[in-house]
Order: sequence, then C-alpha cells, then structure tokens
Amino acid sequence: MPNKITRRQALLSGASAVGAALLSSRTFAQDAGMEPRPDYLIRAGTNENPYGPSRLALQAINGAMHLTNRYGGIDDQLRARLADLEQLSPDHIVVGTGSGEILRTAGMIASMDKGSVVCADPTYHDLVNYAERAGSKIIRVPVDDRLRIDLDAIASAIRRDTTCVYLVNPNNPIPSIIAKDALRDFVLEVSKKCMVFIDEAYYEYVEDPAYASMMELVRNGHKNVIVARTASKIHGLAGLRTGFGYAHPDHIRLIDEKKTSRQNILSTSAAYASYGDVEFQNFTRRKAKESMAIVEKMFEDLQLRYVRSHANFTFFETGIDVRELNARLREHGIHSGRPFPPFLKWSRISMAKPHEMRYYVQTYKELFG
Repeated sequence: MPNKITRRQALLSGASAVGAALLSSRTFAQDAGMEPRPDYLIRAGTNENPYGPSRLALQAINGAMHLTNRYGGIDDQLRARLADLEQLSPDHIVVGTGSGEILRTAGMIASMDKGSVVCADPTYHDLVNYAERAGSKIIRVPVDDRLRIDLDAIASAIRRDTTCVYLVNPNNPIPSIIAKDALRDFVLEVSKKCMVFIDEAYYEYVEDPAYASMMELVRNGHKNVIVARTASKIHGLAGLRTGFGYAHPDHIRLIDEKKTSRQNILSTSAAYASYGDVEFQNFTRRKAKESMAIVEKMFEDLQLRYVRSHANFTFFETGIDVRELNARLREHGIHSGRPFPPFLKWSRISMAKPHEMRYYVQTYKELFG
C-alpha cells in the first residue's frame, strides 16, 4: 500500500519545486547576461535609502529598547551633536517627527497672518499644502525652461502680503540645485520682508561646488531664515521620523511651541548614532552614484531628456503618461514615482541598489525602448 502524503508534505514539496524553479530561472537569466527579476517589489518611488539605517544606528536602537517605557528621548544630546557639527548653539535647533513636522508647523505659522506663500512649481508639498489648508494663498512659480528654480520669477511673485517663501534645494521632484551666490543674495534680500524657508532634505548628496547650504546665514544670526534637514534620506531613518529645523532662537521657540508631537527614544538614539557615522554616509553616496550611472547610461542610450541629479533620485521625460508607465512597471515588480503635474510625461526614479537599477533599465528598455 503506498505511503500517504500529508498536506504539509505536499505544501513543502510544492514550495521546494517553486523555489527550484525560481533559482533555475535566475541562473538562466544570469547566464544569458540578464538581471533576474527580484522576488520582491523594487521601491524606486519614494527616495528612501535602500540600505536601511547604519550599523551604528541599529545598535543604538537595540540598546534603547529597554527604555521604551519612558516618555521622550535624548533630544538634548542629539541637539548638542548637531550643534557641534554645524557650529551653532543648541537653541538654534528644533527636533521634529521628520522634517515634515517642521515644514507643516512653519506653514501653520506663516498662515497665522492671512496672506500668501510663494514656492516653485513643482516642488515638495508638505509646507505649502498645510499653509493652503490653514488659509494662505499659494503662489506657485513654474520652473524655467531648464527645469530650474527661477529666483527672479519668484522675487517678482512676492506680494505685500507674502509671509513665507519656500525653496527646496536640491529641489524635489526635479533634482536641480540653486547656485549658492544667487541663493544667498536672494535670501538676504527677501528675508528682510518675510520668512524664507530652505528645505535641504537632500543636501548630503550634493557634490557640485556651485552649491552651498544656507546654514551659514543661520550661523551668522540672520532672522527670518529657516533651514530644514532630515534623517530620513541618507541616514535611512524614514520609518522613525526624525527631522530638524535650524533658525534664530526666537523662531525655534515658536516652532517648538506650535509643533504637536515629541520624539521617542528609538528615533533620537538612532539619529544621534547615525550623525556620527560618516563612513555609512560616504557608502550611501557612493552606491547612489553607482546606481545613478546605470540609469543615466540608459537615458543616453535611448536619447531621453533628463535632469542632472544632485540627489538620490532622477527625473526624466518618458513621452507617455506617467500613470501608464507606473502601471506597466508595477506588473514587473517595480514601484515608480507618483505623477507630478504638470510634468505628466516625466518620471521620478529613486535610486535603489545597483542590481535593482540594472533590472529597472532592462525592464524599461523591454517595455518602452
């Protein structure tokens, strides 16, 4: 009488067969010079660090687990570390749940006196969306023909009731930069009239000597200048939500009073460790450049228009509606960037790991090349 096969054995046998088939298909693809499809969704749409947090940050999280019964974190120690890095006193720094909280709080403050907020278009949305919901008129100034933020056009758009000018440098979704001298002159002039908020979420990735952070103006005591930074990007801590605002102490006190949450021990411990891990930051930059070179070669091969990137993502012209593009890429295991009106035939691609970007290029050429 034949042995009975249990349901568990059948399932295990089936799983083994599937695994063997996957392994065989990957081996075949590699032998054919192709990049095999990963058995997970490639996250090329949210500008995350694909390598996760640094080893030191993970050790800090593990070491703080037994303290999660306590309210609060180590904000003072974190501010002290950041102050030392930026040559500021700690009262120039506020910690938020991601830079998004700093942006939204600034948008609320800008809307306390009803007026207008001026920004580039397209750009990152948290501050302007929150300000609009709070009653501000949002004046969106289109980027120029080279897809760069047009400071002259933004200056012309400022009204008597403008309470804030919001600039993202490098910009997002377009990874262009504003030249340091032009930006410094603009900020010095406009900050005499209203708040200027510079969002520097991606500044760690920039290597162009034409770029500079506006932290110097905060360091030199200029009022009405706020710089935002985040641990979500190069530090790989997006899920723990830690960001920072740098400004004159008067503005820092106001932001701290108005923001609605406080940090937890895991996020502050991880950020404190990560900001001391220069080796990991250098590694992330190096791998992002490696992935970017793979994608930019595709742009050149296919003669696609694109913006030279100064961040961990790029922006290129596809010629088809980005919603159709995203749907087809999703069928092949790739999550791509959302639509950014009015550039509906352009796509923002975040840099995943090099082998994942080789698969992206292979897939894009198959579908659209």
